[in-house]
Order: sequence, then C-alpha cells, then structure tokens
Amino acid sequence: MLDAVPLGQNSGLRISQLGLGTMNFGKPGEGHQADWTLDIDQARPIFQAALDHGLFYFDCANIYGNGACEEVVGQLLRELAPRDEYVIATKVSMPMGRGANQGGLSRKHIMESVDASLRRLGLEYIDHLVIHRHPHGIPGAVKAPITESLEALHDVVKAGKVLYLGGSSMFAWQFTELQLTAKLNGWTQFVSMQNHYNLIYREEEREMNPYCASTGVALTPWSPLARGILAGSYQGGFDKGSTSRSTGMDRKRTEGLYRGEMDFQIADRVMEVAERYGKTPAQIAVAWLVNKPEITAPIVGVSKIPQLDQLVEACSIVLDPADLTYLEELYKPVENLLSIGSS
Repeated sequence: MLDAVPLGQNSGLRISQLGLGTMNFGKPGEGHQADWTLDIDQARPIFQAALDHGLFYFDCANIYGNGACEEVVGQLLRELAPRDEYVIATKVSMPMGRGANQGGLSRKHIMESVDASLRRLGLEYIDHLVIHRHPHGIPGAVKAPITESLEALHDVVKAGKVLYLGGSSMFAWQFTELQLTAKLNGWTQFVSMQNHYNLIYREEEREMNPYCASTGVALTPWSPLARGILAGSYQGGFDKGSTSRSTGMDRKRTEGLYRGEMDFQIADRVMEVAERYGKTPAQIAVAWLVNKPEITAPIVGVSKIPQLDQLVEACSIVLDPADLTYLEELYKPVENLLSIGSS
C-alpha cells in the first residue's frame, strides 16, 4: 500500500508516492500514442487496482489522445471513487489544433484550455494544473509574455477552476524567473516540477533538482523507466524492441530522447542489480528514484495490472549505497535536451 506524501513544502496537498501517467489511455487511433492506447474498458481494472494500492494521483494532459485521455480518465474516476479521494493533474500549452491561438500559454489559450479540460473530465475543478513547457518552449507557439501567462494562471486559481499549479521540463533559470515574477506580483506560484529524470538522463541533477529541493518544490519526474529502456523493453538496442510500444511509433521519440553512449550499459546494470535483489529491472529503476529524498512521486505508466503491482512494491525497496553507486557510476554527461528543443 502506497503512502500519501506532501506535494512539496509549499502546499497542503498530499499525493500518492507514485503518480499514474495516463498517456496510454483514451481512444485507440487518437493522438501520437495511437498504436498503444488502451480504451476505457481495458483501463478500468488498472484504475481500480491503482486505487486499491493507494495510488490516487492521476496525471494526464489535454494533448494526450487529443483530449480523449481526459475523457476516459474523468469518466473512470467519477465511476470508481468519490471526488475527495483522488487528485487529478492535467496539463496545458501544447497545440490542440491548427488554429493560431490553439496552443501556447497566452491568456486566451489558458482560459479556453482549462474550460475544455473541465468539460472533458466532467469535473468542477482541476486539482493540479501543470504547464507542459515554459511559455517560450512550445514548438510553433507565440512566445507569450511570462507576465501574461502567470496572471492568467493565477486567475484560473482564483476562479476556483484550479487548486495548485505545477511546471514541467524547462531550464532552471526559466523556472526561477517564473517563480520570482509570480512572487513579486502576488500571483500563485508553482508547487511542483515534473521534469525529465531517470538513470540514463540525469542532467537535471545540475540545477533543477537542487533548486527545487532548496525551495520546497515537489519533484515528480516523468519517464522514470526511460520509455522502457530501463525496464528491458529494448534488450540492448533500439532495433530490439520487445513490446508494442517499443516496436511502434514510439520508438522514434525514444531514440530522439536517449542518445547517451552509456544508455544500454546502464540498463544492463539495472538488470544485474535486479537479479541480485530478486526484482524486475523496472522495480530497481523506480526504487533508485524513490530512494532519493528530493523526489516526491515519480510518474509511472503501465498497461497491465502486474506492472502496476511491481511498481508499487518498488516503493518499499531500499537499495544498498554500494548498489546506488554501481548504478550511477557509468553515467556520462549528455547534451541537455532542452537546448535542442526535444525534451
């Protein structure tokens, strides 16, 4: 059973030790993850199992499945649990159409997107609204003034449509600027950062993670399994995919994210440590994150209940310091993906 943990030091909200990423739930054929999407009937037992495990933090985004994800997530949670027993996060900023104002973090897009998400979710408020990227880090979108974005976000909070704000994948200096600008103007600040962090992409250890730890901002990293690499889905190379996701459209995205020369050697060490502990590689990769005091709740994705069971169990694994060193020592710095616009 998962524990409930504070969403950082700057909010009174508690979430589960793991968040369930919901990118793969929606309508098959809709969105960029179309070839590995589970429909509502396939998702229902997974959501029930999550709740039974004490996992009550669900992470989605308006762009997932072009809105279909929010529809499925909202319907299932309304079916399975009272509103005050789960926490739902969704995201805003990515393009939701070809219109000139259908993406970015302008006041117009923020206001319209929040209302659209609430309709799809079938809810009166969003617990945790996360900006999917920095206002100036969204491909094809106008670079809205950060003051415009921050004031609009503050307004949706004050309107009762959103309770807490979070950020995702940006440079630490950008996040610092957002936080200080909000503070200076008396606007709502961000209580969390959902960044890209796992055993084979650790560039966030340089600035973002220490900044968040020192200012009480929760860290809820995405892709803790490196899109399956750390779970053994690629078995040593991108041409050796063993799952529908690793052999489908998602492979190209994975290759774009993971370029380090040591990636698969590190994955081999994860498998080696897993064998010693009698666990799965996925469990060890998640345990590595959970063992770090600055991490609040990794966002995990699953397509089967046994996968969920294993990741819940991973939260109780205590790794020996020597094994932590063994897992980390092969890492070599890689180009920060934000600098080439692909994180």
